[in-house]
Amino acid sequence: MKLSGNFDVSGAIAKEDERYKVIDNTTLNNLVLSSTRLNPGHSTTGHKHAGQEEVYIFVSGVGKMTLTYPDGKEEIFSVTNGDIVLIEDDVHHRVFNDSENELYFVCVFDGKRSH
Repeated sequence: MKLSGNFDVSGAIAKEDERYKVIDNTTLNNLVLSSTRLNPGHSTTGHKHAGQEEVYIFVSGVGKMTLTYPDGKEEIFSVTNGDIVLIEDDVHHRVFNDSENELYFVCVFDGKRSH
């Protein structure tokens, strides 16, 4: 599959509200390719998965991401286009768009959506 210049992952809407629009491409048997268009001033709900890793790739915009590890350690850092974040299983993660423009990112995770 070739991604278009705007990294449109194609697929079906998995979630949509005033915060964001999430589209999942479930073409593969073991991986989901998902995109999120996070509106200014909003954040994702945040979640974690036991036994499931994720890769986040930030395509456009700026924001912040929080990772909270099982031992309670927390990391908060800025994200922008070109950043890639590897998320280990059972690590709580959340993305914040504290800018005035849309924050667009794609993620890849194994298995089926459980969040």
